[in-house]
Amino acid sequence: MTHHFHAVVWIDHAEAVIFEFAEGDVSEHRIKATDRQGNIHHKTGSVGSGHAHDSKSYLTAVVSALKPSHEILIVGDGTAKEELASFIRDHASTQGEIIAFARKFFEGKDLTTPQI
Repeated sequence: MTHHFHAVVWIDHAEAVIFEFAEGDVSEHRIKATDRQGNIHHKTGSVGSGHAHDSKSYLTAVVSALKPSHEILIVGDGTAKEELASFIRDHASTQGEIIAFARKFFEGKDLTTPQI
């Protein structure tokens, strides 16, 4: 499979679809959560949304598929996108990668925000 610099992942609690792309090329990769069995129903009077957090093995498989990409956009329905982003921050990113990302983010932001 050809890997590209950019990737976008659409994720929910059942499946992740990863598109790696360049100017004239797109590759697609799908990862299904293996621990999902049927619909999740919320019982009256119970605490929480009725949705279980995604399994570590599912998120690890998604992160592994995204590893060759340098810049990643995460989109999708519900809370799965936030869970993937948190998982990447907590388990897949090194301290150097996190600091480099923050520097890049604030570099652009500082150009538009006065520093007092």
